[in-house]
Amino acid sequence: MNLSISDWKEFKISSLFTIYNGKGITKEEITEHPGTFAVVQSGEENNGILGKIDLDYCKNMNYTLSEKPCLTVARSGCAGYVSYQPDGCAVGDSAKLLISKYENANNSHYIFLRTVLAANRFKYAYGRKVTEEKYMNDSVRLPVRHNPDGTLFIDETHTYSESGCVPDWKFMENYIHSLHYKPVTTKNKPKCAPDLNVHDWKEFKISDIFTVKYGVNLELNACIEADRNDLESVNFVTRTAENNGVSSRIKIMDHISPLKDGLISVAAGGSVLSAFYQNEPFYSGRDLYTLDSKTDISPASKLFLITVIEQNKYKYSYGRQANKTLSRLIIRLPIRRNTNGTPYIDAARTFSKYGFVPDWQFMNDYIRSLPYGDRI
Repeated sequence: MNLSISDWKEFKISSLFTIYNGKGITKEEITEHPGTFAVVQSGEENNGILGKIDLDYCKNMNYTLSEKPCLTVARSGCAGYVSYQPDGCAVGDSAKLLISKYENANNSHYIFLRTVLAANRFKYAYGRKVTEEKYMNDSVRLPVRHNPDGTLFIDETHTYSESGCVPDWKFMENYIHSLHYKPVTTKNKPKCAPDLNVHDWKEFKISDIFTVKYGVNLELNACIEADRNDLESVNFVTRTAENNGVSSRIKIMDHISPLKDGLISVAAGGSVLSAFYQNEPFYSGRDLYTLDSKTDISPASKLFLITVIEQNKYKYSYGRQANKTLSRLIIRLPIRRNTNGTPYIDAARTFSKYGFVPDWQFMNDYIRSLPYGDRI
C-alpha cells in the first residue's frame, strides 16, 4: 500500500489521545509484588519495561494503568521515546500513558500511531523534558478519510481538527495488516552461548580498534526524499535510537558520495551513543560518527562491539554529547589467548599498549550462538 504522505493532514496530539501522568513505582515494589503486568518507565531498553508487577497491587495503590493496548511516552531520561504496550501497562512517574480517543482503536492503530509519534522525538533532545502542555500541543500528520468520489470527508462536529478532517482509521489498520512478516525461527537453543567471563576482559580505546570519522553532516530538509524501491537512493541515518538509526531514504547526490556499507554509526548528540551496524551505503545527519574497524571483522563481531559500546550510554546523561570524547572512550573486550590460557601478546601493540588483541572469533561465535543468531 502506498502511504502518499504528501496527502496527509495535521492533527494535534490532544485531539487523538488522552494523556495520564504516571505515578512513582519503585524496583523494590516490583520485587516485593511480582506478577505479569508490565511496568513502564522512561528507558528505551526492553520496550521501556522496568519489570512485571502484580496487577491487583497496582489497582490497590491507584497507580496509573491501562489493561488494554496503549502507548507510553518517556517524560525524562529518554524523553520523547514512545513505546507500544499490546497488553496494557502501569506507568511510573518518569513516563506518561497515552490512550486513543478513537473508541474502536485496536493494536494496528496503536502500532501505526506509535511510529508517527516517534518521529517527534527529536524535539526533546538536549535534556528537554516532556510536559503535558507541550506534548499535547504538538502535531502529527496522518492519512485522512475521503468520500467515495475522492473528496475530503468533513466531520461537522470537528472532533479531530478545526478543518473537520478525520484520520483514516481503516487505512491505518489495513496498512499494518499489509506488511509482510512471518514468525522468525531459530535452531539455536536457549542458554547455549559460551560464558562471557567478563572479569577476564581487558580495556581498549575506541580509536585503537576503529578509525573514527565524522559523517557527512547533511540536513534532511536539504535532501530529496525517495522511496525504498528507488535504486538511486540510500538510507539517511541520524542520531535517533530507533529503526537502526535510519530516519528516511534520500536520493544519491552527484557531489557527495554515500558512506560505505559495513560501518558502525554512532550518535554523538541526540540519543547519544546509540550505535548501529549499517549493512548498506548511507548518508548521515548531524552529530553522527562512523567507526571503521582497523582489521577485517565479521558483522556478528561488530554487533558484539555495538552492545559493549552502548553499555557506556549512562556517561552521556543530562544532555552531554560525545563529539570530543568518542575516540577516547574505553571499552572492555574479551582477548585472544594462547593455548595455555595466557594472554596472546602482539609485539606490534596494534590494539593496546600492552599488546592485548581482541578475540574477534569469540565475539563472532558468541553472537552466532544466541537464539536467532543463526539468522544473522
